[in-house]
Amino acid sequence: MPRFAANLTTMYTELPFLERFEAAAQDGFRAVEFLFPYDFDAAGIAAALRANGLQQVLFNAPPGDWAAGERGTCALPGREAEFRAGIELALRYAVALGCPRLHLMAGLSSGESQRAAQRAAWAGNLRWAARELAREGLTALVEPINPRDMPGYLLNTQADAHALVAEVGEPNLKVQMDLYHCQVVEGDVATKIRRHLDGIGHVQVAGVPERNEPDRGELNCFYLFELLDELGYDGWIGCEYRPRGATRDGLGWLARWRAAGSGDQAK
Repeated sequence: MPRFAANLTTMYTELPFLERFEAAAQDGFRAVEFLFPYDFDAAGIAAALRANGLQQVLFNAPPGDWAAGERGTCALPGREAEFRAGIELALRYAVALGCPRLHLMAGLSSGESQRAAQRAAWAGNLRWAARELAREGLTALVEPINPRDMPGYLLNTQADAHALVAEVGEPNLKVQMDLYHCQVVEGDVATKIRRHLDGIGHVQVAGVPERNEPDRGELNCFYLFELLDELGYDGWIGCEYRPRGATRDGLGWLARWRAAGSGDQAK
């Protein structure tokens, strides 16, 4: 059954970060994800997870200089040493937090003239990183992201993501499918799920187009949750959305899913 993980970067932002774990657990979540843990001590995050009976299911490897607009270093030629150091740091956190998945952000396009060089660096870095993660039993993820929210990002479509994974050829490299990004870029989300499910390592959701609660807007999230269930998806669905108000006040969608008997947060 689809299980939901609260994204603590976008949800419960009315609270300090380390207090969000307890709030998520009180609302019935059994797992969490977030963008980056590196501003906090791994031991402190691990303690918050244990105290609230939560599983950490995903976070991102270091993205470069986020404040300056960088969005990953995996596909940036000449930054291989920085990328590898970031993976080593992310692995230390993943092991400490018991987290089985890491998202490796590609970075922004350097222009058409650099496309081939970026692709070569990208594939090489992914291959190296996937093998390093495999030593710890972890899954590496790449994610198509829509260019409206992240202009210039190198990976935008499901087909391109799965082609990249096939090119790299490492069994623990999968695609992180955010249903929000997929709808914004290409639509036909259910068909994409059916076509690519075997290569999907994690799913995320938000309403389209405002990226609020998943039951808001043009995306029929309940139909897609049922489809994932029907197809046998047994992973987590990360709730990477921006609540319209206080997070708890907007969880009616989750209550309705539970009441329908389709969702089981305890498993």
